[in-house]
Amino acid sequence: MVGVSNEASSSRMQQLTKGRRLGFRGLLGANRYLLFSSLFACIGSFMYGTDQGILSNLLTGQNFGSKFPNVYSDPVLKGWVVSVLQLGAWLGALINGPLANAISRKYSLTVAAFLFTLGSAICAGAQNVAYLFTGRIIAGIAVGQISHVVPLYMAEISPSEFRGALVSLQQLGITVGIMVSYWLCYGTSFAGGQACDANESAPFGDSGVWSPYTDVPEGGCTGQTELAWRLPLALQVAPALVLLVGAPFLPFSPRWLMSKGRDDACRAAISKLRSLPLDDPIVETEYLEIKAAVLFDERTAAELHPGKSGISLTFAKVGMLFTNKGLFKRLSTGCIIMFFQQFTGINAIIYYAPTVFGSLGLNASTTSLLATGVLGVVDFVFTFPAIFWVDRWGRRKFFMAGALGMMVSHAVVAAIVGHYDGNFDVPGGKAAGWVGVVFIYMMGANFSYSWGPVAWLVPAEIFSPGHRSQAVSIIISCNYMMNFVVGQVTPNMLDKLKYGTYILFAGFCLLMFLWVFFFLPETRYKTLEEMDEVFGDNSATVDRERMQEIMGEIGLEQSPLQTGERLSDEKNREEYMEDTKVV
Repeated sequence: MVGVSNEASSSRMQQLTKGRRLGFRGLLGANRYLLFSSLFACIGSFMYGTDQGILSNLLTGQNFGSKFPNVYSDPVLKGWVVSVLQLGAWLGALINGPLANAISRKYSLTVAAFLFTLGSAICAGAQNVAYLFTGRIIAGIAVGQISHVVPLYMAEISPSEFRGALVSLQQLGITVGIMVSYWLCYGTSFAGGQACDANESAPFGDSGVWSPYTDVPEGGCTGQTELAWRLPLALQVAPALVLLVGAPFLPFSPRWLMSKGRDDACRAAISKLRSLPLDDPIVETEYLEIKAAVLFDERTAAELHPGKSGISLTFAKVGMLFTNKGLFKRLSTGCIIMFFQQFTGINAIIYYAPTVFGSLGLNASTTSLLATGVLGVVDFVFTFPAIFWVDRWGRRKFFMAGALGMMVSHAVVAAIVGHYDGNFDVPGGKAAGWVGVVFIYMMGANFSYSWGPVAWLVPAEIFSPGHRSQAVSIIISCNYMMNFVVGQVTPNMLDKLKYGTYILFAGFCLLMFLWVFFFLPETRYKTLEEMDEVFGDNSATVDRERMQEIMGEIGLEQSPLQTGERLSDEKNREEYMEDTKVV
């Protein structure tokens, strides 16, 4: 996917790398050291994905219910246990920027791996609800750090011709993690049997629904064992330990080394990552590009916020995003995108998938877990269309198509749940339930190619380099806060509103479509100067002039898009993007 990089892109580098394979083809042909480093960093994304998917599948287990009856039975408490991770992630995303700048990208990833290991271990050994809350908050902080540092690190160690391909691996890592967690929980649900009582194979009791307060055999479960939920939580520790041990051996980010004044180490890191000698023209050119980008950041801070440094400089940069009309309009656009991304209802499905499938007549402890595993596969497969075609079709088309597809899916599920009201043991009920399952899959598929990946792409494209870092941090924190809200309220909505839950999300999907259609500009092929015209300021023009001055000082020439040259028609844009695309 084409994004607007923080790095300077010179015409010299474009000439030196002309003819190279781009995107995934170039990535697969890259040197093994770079490829291995990138894939290893993606373990962090995989961990994030597994943590998203595991707990939702454990909440419906009868042994888990016997251990935590209040969590099993109380939708409000259930919502807090699930969503408290997002509060931790909100905090982790905010603190990791300064941390990654202070101790390096790879060591902040090491800290995240340690916290994730600790949080997962606490959850796996939980003896009461306090353990679950503590472990989830700690793991959440790690998740927030990971979501910030992994794409940042991968973008900074990769060459421009397949930077987008490398960064897209992060999204795939999350999707694979969710898929693996679903199937892992399905497998461990058979540990000792499907039911708490070895003599029962289905929910029972006066109400016909299993209750952890009345239906647990004396002395505890005689069927399903604690391995059904402790093992998946414990296995999360394995990839975290691998990352914890291996992350310190990853290469430093060349950009971070340059920002710390370690010029020789920066040049050596580029040489190793590119498998080229120190005196190679490509190594020298990339070194100068990084130097220009670091000088740009320093001069931008000095000109816009003279006399400020450290925390005061950070607050000054953030404050400008709210006081400058054009910048605030961009920030609002990014936050609205993240708001809508969460209110598609995707995380309501991911976090409570077995419960959702149970409301469609599937057995909550068997078939619904299998259906949840299939959902993970669907989400994984439908991530690829955006990776390959978002630059051909544009961001708006993906957003609108996804919103309409999800709206229809939610509406159909609402009609089925509302019509049968939990009673699918009637003529046509089973078939209708499976139709609902199919439309849940369609909802996930429509999200995976649209609002999943593309929502992260647009915010990075609408900000100029001088403001992007602080703006994207705020937008990420907005995403996690909305994620927390959805995770917290969904159990109560499913319990009280029932089919109204899906009507609500369908309504938001309609609003998303209308907002994109009337208000969101297309960012495909847009220069930052053209973004200035859309949002009514001149931040990109000022940044361009500053970068031109710096690159002139160090002997580099910029690419056409950075010197402000307009690509006057669609054909010229297509030709330029074909030469410079990263996927």
